[in-house]
Amino acid sequence: MINIFMLPQYIFYTGVPGSRWSGIAQEIKSSGQYNCTDRAEHRIYKHGDFSGHCDAYYGTGMEFPANPAEGGLDKHNLNAPYTQWDLSSGSKLLMSHEWPYYFNEIQERYPLAWIQLVYRPDWASFLWWKKAGGFDITYPNYDWYETDYLMTKRIEEQNKLILDFGQKHSVQWIQHHKHSDIFIGTYKP
Repeated sequence: MINIFMLPQYIFYTGVPGSRWSGIAQEIKSSGQYNCTDRAEHRIYKHGDFSGHCDAYYGTGMEFPANPAEGGLDKHNLNAPYTQWDLSSGSKLLMSHEWPYYFNEIQERYPLAWIQLVYRPDWASFLWWKKAGGFDITYPNYDWYETDYLMTKRIEEQNKLILDFGQKHSVQWIQHHKHSDIFIGTYKP
């Protein structure tokens, strides 16, 4: 049985490309407290020995927008990838590299939602993203990043927004149990 009283309906989950946030999300969602009905065959991307991607992503050029101006924060959009919407199915871990651009809007529209942050240094993230397939990754769509150079700049930009948000809200960072260069923090209002 899922304990719906411990987690909010929505957890906005973010990390830069290559931060290993997708694998960490799979670890998190394996607890049984999360709604996993967003998983679908067309969202699976595997590389090497890693499960890669299997959950829905929100963002520019993706199935579901993240930008509030495009309806990205509308409940209908947030619920769209899930085949079960009620809380009895667990909390929804809403994944987007772009949430850092909209932290203020998320807090205004969903004051009870948590925001979970995954931080990994810029260059390590970029190198892992390249090793995982880079622009050849079939899901999600990374066209918005355009080039390797722009990818490095957006990784820097998004990581800075993640760290600034964590600092502003005194988020406690926890080092990942397997990867010493990855830190996870959760903003809880």
